[in-house]
Amino acid sequence: MKEKTTKEKTEDGSTASRPRRLYTGGERPFDPEDLVMASGRDVTPKRVERAKRLIEEKGPAAVERYLP
Repeated sequence: MKEKTTKEKTEDGSTASRPRRLYTGGERPFDPEDLVMASGRDVTPKRVERAKRLIEEKGPAAVERYLP
């Protein structure tokens, strides 16, 4: 399914596409790597493992603490 986009003009006069609806938090699928990056840290195997455990434990709430 293709997501609908809206065209808008940028400061330099070109057009840019952006989604009509912005998603935040855990309402969309996310990976352990996404969780690590959302926390502002570099992705390492140790951090990915910790993120996997956190996702199993808390579900979508794991990423919602970092995203609005």
